[in-house]
Amino acid sequence: MVRTCNDFQQEQPQFKFGVLALQGAFQEHIHMLQNISQVSSAIPIRKAEQLETIDALIIPGGESTTMALIAERSGLMEPLRKFVRDEKPTWGTCAGMILLANEANKVKKGGQDLIGGLNITVNRNQFGSQIDSFESLLHINHITTSSDDLFPAIFIRAPIISSINSSNVEVLARLEHDIGETDASSIVAVRQGSLLGTAFHPELTNDDRIHKYFVQLTQDHYNTGKGRN
Repeated sequence: MVRTCNDFQQEQPQFKFGVLALQGAFQEHIHMLQNISQVSSAIPIRKAEQLETIDALIIPGGESTTMALIAERSGLMEPLRKFVRDEKPTWGTCAGMILLANEANKVKKGGQDLIGGLNITVNRNQFGSQIDSFESLLHINHITTSSDDLFPAIFIRAPIISSINSSNVEVLARLEHDIGETDASSIVAVRQGSLLGTAFHPELTNDDRIHKYFVQLTQDHYNTGKGRN
């Protein structure tokens, strides 16, 4: 069971993190990870062999179709799928969550290659274009601690989770109010075992609680006896 952020202990072992760096907001994730004492290193991932050197991976926001095309052309798509199949901790933010989903709606003509792993269906670009970006305060299970404690979530051309397709998927956060034609209570963050998905961009805030939560998730995963790199 993943502990809350309040249980985060500085004496815990360190882990090696990678951030997929093909396109999108990868550097911001690296900077945030580097400020967490339990992270021994945080590196950009551009080659398949680099996946063998890390304990956990973040797939950042960006443009999911572009990221998938670059990954395929650079020989990364299958290694990424294997990383997820091997139950290595992986977190997708915005476009990264789309890539981690098993199914995606509102895709571009010709379809959308996915890494898969999260047993969810997502709607791409649920809220419209870049000019429709917004910030919303959220309650997030395991992360916010009271009704007054909220996380500042930034949504940029964001997806939503339109369907949970397995009882193994835990809903972590929903919208607090209607956004345009998107209903309040729409799901925007989930966890399934060692996989995490958020429709928004925590790396663009000054709040590192979700990054710390992912580090905790990683530690708890390897504490169960899973092998490390």
